[in-house]
Amino acid sequence: FMIILFFFPLNNCRATYHTTFPYLGLQIITLSDLECDYINARSCCSKLNKWVVPELIGHAIVTVLMLISLHWFIFLLNLPVATWNIYRFIMVPSGNMGVFDPTEIHNRGQLKSHMKEAMIKLGFHLLCFFMYLYRLVSQIAVREQRNCLPSIFISSVLLV
Repeated sequence: FMIILFFFPLNNCRATYHTTFPYLGLQIITLSDLECDYINARSCCSKLNKWVVPELIGHAIVTVLMLISLHWFIFLLNLPVATWNIYRFIMVPSGNMGVFDPTEIHNRGQLKSHMKEAMIKLGFHLLCFFMYLYRLVSQIAVREQRNCLPSIFISSVLLV
C-alpha cells in the first residue's frame, strides 16, 4: 500500500512533467514574451488561464492523498501551495477573464509577481519530485530487503 501511495504522487509528478512543468515553462516563457512585447496581453492570458484549474485539481488531489495516507510532512509541505492555488482561483474579481487578466497584468507589478510565483512553483515541484522519488525508492528497498532476509537465513541454515 505504501508503494502505491508514493507511486501515485510520482505518477502525478510524471503527469506534472507533462502538465505542470510545461505549464510553468509556458507560463515563464509567455510572461517574458509579454514583458518584451512579443505577444499581446489577451492571447497571453488566455493561454495561461487554460491551465489554472488542472493545476489546482492535481495539486489538491495529491494533498488530500497525503492527508489520507497520514504522511504529515509531505501533506504540510503541499498544503500552503494548494491553499494558495485555491485562494488565487477564488479571489478572481467578477469582471476579470481569470487569474491572469489582460487589462490588469501590466498594472501594479502583476507581471513580475506572476513571474516570481512561477519560479517558486517550479522550484517547489522539483523539490517534491525528488522527495517522492526518494520515498518510492526507499519503500522499494525496504520491501526488497524484507523479501531477501528469509532466503539468506534459509541458505545459511542449509549450508550448516
